[in-house]
Amino acid sequence: MKSDAKQRAGLLYGIGAYGMWGLVPLFWPLLKPAGALEILAHRMVWSLAVVGIALVALKRWAWIRELIRQPRKLALISVAASVITVNWGIYIWAVNSGHVVEASLGYFINPLVTIAMGVLLLKERLRPAQWAAVGTGFAAVLVLAIGYGQPPWISLTLAFSFATYGLVKKKVNIGGLESLAAETAIQFLPALGFLLWLGADGSASFGSHGMGHAALLAATGVVTAAPLVCFGAAAIRVPLSTLGLLQYLAPVFQFLLGILYFHEAMPAERWAGFALVWLALTCLTWDALRTARRTRAEALRLAAAAAPSRAAQVAASQSPEPQSPQPQAEPTA
Repeated sequence: MKSDAKQRAGLLYGIGAYGMWGLVPLFWPLLKPAGALEILAHRMVWSLAVVGIALVALKRWAWIRELIRQPRKLALISVAASVITVNWGIYIWAVNSGHVVEASLGYFINPLVTIAMGVLLLKERLRPAQWAAVGTGFAAVLVLAIGYGQPPWISLTLAFSFATYGLVKKKVNIGGLESLAAETAIQFLPALGFLLWLGADGSASFGSHGMGHAALLAATGVVTAAPLVCFGAAAIRVPLSTLGLLQYLAPVFQFLLGILYFHEAMPAERWAGFALVWLALTCLTWDALRTARRTRAEALRLAAAAAPSRAAQVAASQSPEPQSPQPQAEPTA
């Protein structure tokens, strides 16, 4: 029962995390007239403040000393901070410029880009279904490029930057909150310097459009940290295969918002491109579920095969030891 309750809680945390990421396009337009760069800088500064408070509350500081002693990890975190800065900046600009649908495409194709990077950079071998998914995804990008009249650079930049970020984070291998704290600590001084420059130049929007607008800019830290906390809670409670399925919630929500709320155009060629992407993801998901099912079945088979021998060993260890024959008493005269 406890396991079921744990998995249900993990599922709710996962839906909460990806749901928040999916609905975040509703938040960025509220920050206008602040530009994308100013919003990005505030996100960096306030994210560090929020994560710092969380780390103080949880008393999780030991990792800082260990991290400082590892220059390679520090270098990787610097790369992660640079890549996620590009990702955040492009995403904020895309949403506030009326490209929500194209931004959602970036996160739809991100799993395909991650697989392609695994082949090219890590020399991973793909199964036939994965090759089919990657090929279909490439065809989708071509269709969309013809439809747009140019490559969908917003989608590709978001997909490649986030895939690179994931690859670097895998190599760093520290917790979500700790990683975000380290990354925003690297981003903090440049971001704060940019905000101070905007203030000195008289072009900063913070404080010049009322306390409500200033509070919304400060809330970028919560908007960044809250889904990450929920994701971390989900990751330790549900299988990775479940998280892999939940990840599609975010781009689905973004896509629906782009069409139904922001009323972005969807000509036939764009529908064709998205249909190919969804076909590729269906193939990828089917293959992942089939592989996970086979792996579980093989594990159960091995466990069942090992059970009799283990039972025999236990029985042997519990059986009484054979006693040595006692010498016979010699007859008395």
